[in-house]
Amino acid sequence: MYFITVILLLLVFPAAAVLIEYIVNVAPVMPLVGKWFTFFAVGVRLFIAGLQQSFKPAFTAEKIFGVSDAASHPIVREVGFGNLSMGAAGLISLAAPGWLPAVAFTGGLYYGLAGVGHLINGAHTGKEAVALWSDLLIFVVLASYLISLAT
Repeated sequence: MYFITVILLLLVFPAAAVLIEYIVNVAPVMPLVGKWFTFFAVGVRLFIAGLQQSFKPAFTAEKIFGVSDAASHPIVREVGFGNLSMGAAGLISLAAPGWLPAVAFTGGLYYGLAGVGHLINGAHTGKEAVALWSDLLIFVVLASYLISLAT
């Protein structure tokens, strides 16, 4: 279920939304990439992850990082609060487009740093490998969007 959720929220749904809006509105692609990848990857994905980490920290501790010590749960819960906050901003960015660059920057940086963290850990589990590559993909996509704003 984790793998399917990640693929849908970080690739399928945002790519489909970009394609649909591009076809319907014949709009430039990069603003659509920024809008929909920020909404789904930062907004929906991080909000759901934040809920999971806040209310069921054992999943992230055990299934992603292989840590079975319950002493890690308060730390995971704190990470969840941050993910809830970023996720809420990502969700709001759809209705408040002025927020989009700041949310894309914050979320993209988070994904990039998290990806580097997974890389340093060596991606010991299958789920951690999925997290590694999906985190780095979203970092590249959102960084590309932000660079396109500057050019």
